[in-house]
Amino acid sequence: MRSGAEQAEVFARYPGAVTRAALLGVECAFDLNLVAPDLPPFPVPAGHDEMSFLRELTWAGAATRYGHREDYPKAYAQLDHELDAIEKLGFPGYFLVVWDIVRFCRDANILCQGRGSTANSAVCYALEICHADPVKWGLLFERFLAPERDGPPDIDIDIESDRREEAIQYVYDKHGRFHAAQVANVITYRAPSAIRDAAKALGFSPGQQDAYSKIVNRWAGVKTTSEEAAGEIPAEILELADALEDFPRHLGIHSGGMVISREPVSEVVPVEWVRMPGRSVLQWDKDDCAAVGLVKFDLLGLGMLSALHYMIDLIAEYHGETVDIGKLDLADPAVYDMLCAADAIGVFQVESRAQLATLPRLRPRKFYDLVVEVALIRPGPIQGGSVHPYIARRRGEETWRHKHPFLARSLDRTLGVPLFQEQVMQMAVDVASFTPAEADLLRRAMGAKRSSAKMRKLAKRFFDGAAANGVDRDTAVSVFEQIHAFSGYGFPEAHSMSFALLVYASAHLKYYWPAAFCAGLLRAQPMGFYSPQSLVADARRHGVIVREPDINASLIHATLEPEPESTGGQAIRLGLAAIRNVGDNAADAIVAERQANGPYISIGELTERVRLKKPAIEALATAGAFTSLGPERRQALWAAGAAAATRPEHLPGLVPGLDAPALPGMTRFEVTAADLWATGISPGTHPVEYFRTWLTERGAISAAQLGQAEDGARVWIGGAVTHRQRPATAGGITFFNLEDETGMANVLVSPGLFHRSRRVLLASNALLIRGIAQVTEGTCTLVADQVQPLDLQGLVSKSRDFR
Repeated sequence: MRSGAEQAEVFARYPGAVTRAALLGVECAFDLNLVAPDLPPFPVPAGHDEMSFLRELTWAGAATRYGHREDYPKAYAQLDHELDAIEKLGFPGYFLVVWDIVRFCRDANILCQGRGSTANSAVCYALEICHADPVKWGLLFERFLAPERDGPPDIDIDIESDRREEAIQYVYDKHGRFHAAQVANVITYRAPSAIRDAAKALGFSPGQQDAYSKIVNRWAGVKTTSEEAAGEIPAEILELADALEDFPRHLGIHSGGMVISREPVSEVVPVEWVRMPGRSVLQWDKDDCAAVGLVKFDLLGLGMLSALHYMIDLIAEYHGETVDIGKLDLADPAVYDMLCAADAIGVFQVESRAQLATLPRLRPRKFYDLVVEVALIRPGPIQGGSVHPYIARRRGEETWRHKHPFLARSLDRTLGVPLFQEQVMQMAVDVASFTPAEADLLRRAMGAKRSSAKMRKLAKRFFDGAAANGVDRDTAVSVFEQIHAFSGYGFPEAHSMSFALLVYASAHLKYYWPAAFCAGLLRAQPMGFYSPQSLVADARRHGVIVREPDINASLIHATLEPEPESTGGQAIRLGLAAIRNVGDNAADAIVAERQANGPYISIGELTERVRLKKPAIEALATAGAFTSLGPERRQALWAAGAAAATRPEHLPGLVPGLDAPALPGMTRFEVTAADLWATGISPGTHPVEYFRTWLTERGAISAAQLGQAEDGARVWIGGAVTHRQRPATAGGITFFNLEDETGMANVLVSPGLFHRSRRVLLASNALLIRGIAQVTEGTCTLVADQVQPLDLQGLVSKSRDFR
């Protein structure tokens, strides 16, 4: 054991690691003489060192991105500045490693792009790590990399989710298994898991454990739950769960973090193999790795990149057209018209309830409006009171002027409302003559918890600089307070630009290729805000025909089929892998056998040619995959069970008789129920449609009619619950999305109504709600005052609940 003094020194040097290790009951044994591990040398061509090779790559990329030096001197001056800073700080190897990963992805036809402050760098733009030009948009490099930085820059790479593993394995192969590993993530107890495990430890049955965990208000802690659900959960469970909450439960794998070191990683931190083949993981999280200087790279999976790739491939295969999302016309008015109408279900980053409510008010008409839209509906701007002033100014409803003309350069493009961290830095540069590096120091000092001395020094520097520029004291104080207030929640403008490119790309594909758009999203599931059922319902509203899975027509995943009457001349054919109990492997076997030896002529022949388990065969029948072979679904289900029970390997030499007896056919209602059980999607209709007459008789209107209601009218509406949200910024208000055959409706539930109707609101998959319609600025919200459970007889799936 270490002495008390030694343990104190360890704790001082590695507070995060020691704290987590102690919580996990692990004895700390750090080497006090440990030197921060460096990256292994990057292999460069003969005649180069890392820096010269980085310069060569940058100039080659700049020629493509910017043209010749004389064509764009401002860009080349910026590149010179950045390369000098990279060389001075000793980070060329870091940039080369990231460039190499991106190069691998590009060569392997894997979509990827840099995110976060990475897009502030013209070098990263020239190296094709990022795709938004920071010189064109006047972004500050020092937000990304400043001379005072105490570690390598933070370059996050978004990679299409379904192929991220290829990039991870490339890193292992490139740098060696002993020199690379993934970062751990310490999973802590939240209220539902704490209550479940507490009930388990106290001997309650699995059914009781599950029931108690579902009572929990997932947006609040155990203490709040004990107040809201008094008497519903035994007190001893709540007491133990309260002690467990926020305590480490187990180690997971970080969403994208990988470390690479010159020394074997296991000589720095314990490493273990994980269940997934070919992966190893550290036993420390990202904070602990940073404390000892391990260099981390974030290779993050982004589902929308996978979906975009699938969409592009479908368009090329079925329409014969090549779509390059990097060369789209970013000023297409038709695309912006669609977004202004809040027609954005499935569109990256702007599909949430709050974003859909903002789009008609913001009315984006150019690319930078999308940059603002991405950043505006975030906790920071909402808490900072930036949303309503910006929208009012955008709509011409509020007159404004800068506090000082020096603020025009930084705040003109956001109408005087600071939204981005780079703007805060630019304010300090313009008002007080800060260097960009000093401005980044100010930004970081304002966000730090223990920087009072540094803040006093920088504040004096700010006021002295402002005075030297002729800015009066009151104005300088006002600007400094604005910078200080904003610093806690600022959003990197570069990050917003990177995401805005994907917003536009996905919106473009939704408008021009709605069938391919929906099929791509279906294949990339799970991802995004909406369930496959909601995505398909939206596609149908756009004229897309959606067809059930078919044993002789479907591929593994959703694909397109000719349909002259549908939008874009295509219909969607659902894939076999999406059927319950089937999955990718069985679907692949079915399709491969069909493509090799021809279509299937009967259910019995399928079971002879492909080895399938009984649940898979029966699920295929339930999903309607055998309808094209002749039998109605109920007959197909009978035959599927018989085929599974009498296959040759079960009863050698016996030829099965699969003719079903006379059975009644399924009604449309039963077909929809079967579809939802088998795939979670009802391709031909929405479940609520069956109850429209009943709803109308009770005075309920549709979601589409809600948008046409008179402001202030009290109305009823019924539908399936697709989402529940209680944002931390909403003051206890819970937002519900109800969906019917005509669209979606926003419902606002007050804390009081939520408390009174808590069980109904949390447990019901469909609701009948009365409330006051708030119709304004192209948006409509129903402010609920009464709720009732709506029994759709099992025709809806579980909602998606978010914080």
